Amino acid sequence: MPGTAADAAVETVQREMTAFARRARASAGRMHPELSLVSYTLLGHLEERDGCRATDLAAHYALDKSTVSRQVSALERAGLIERRPDPEDQRVQVLHLTRAGRRILAQVTESRRAAFRERLAGWPDEDLVRFAAYLERYNAWPSGPRGEDPDRGTPAGTYR
Repeated sequence: MPGTAADAAVETVQREMTAFARRARASAGRMHPELSLVSYTLLGHLEERDGCRATDLAAHYALDKSTVSRQVSALERAGLIERRPDPEDQRVQVLHLTRAGRRILAQVTESRRAAFRERLAGWPDEDLVRFAAYLERYNAWPSGPRGEDPDRGTPAGTYR
């Protein structure tokens, strides 16, 4: 029995979002060979928040603490982030971008923006505005119970 138009649309969304994610991961390596998409995202969050704890990163992105710990260690070894004591609680370590981290993040961000501009160059303004609103709406959906990723049915931050 054939599905509804909505069922077909959901299948298309799933297929296209998967292709989008694959393309994003692949392009991250081309933008900066040592900076994965996850690392880029973490650096962006640190810049936006002007630093935060590793546990805050894990909670914000619904990632396992061990996943964040590995990423943070790699970013520290690369000289892109550093730990500083929290001025309000010296027992707490806050992650901050280094100068090198800010420079690399700015370079990769500009490269990504240029790639998006190129890919979307022929789109009418109203389509771009609508697409941006749909992405915001889609990404506003909360995580499921116990941090499950609703798109995967697995704990967020884990991979099959």
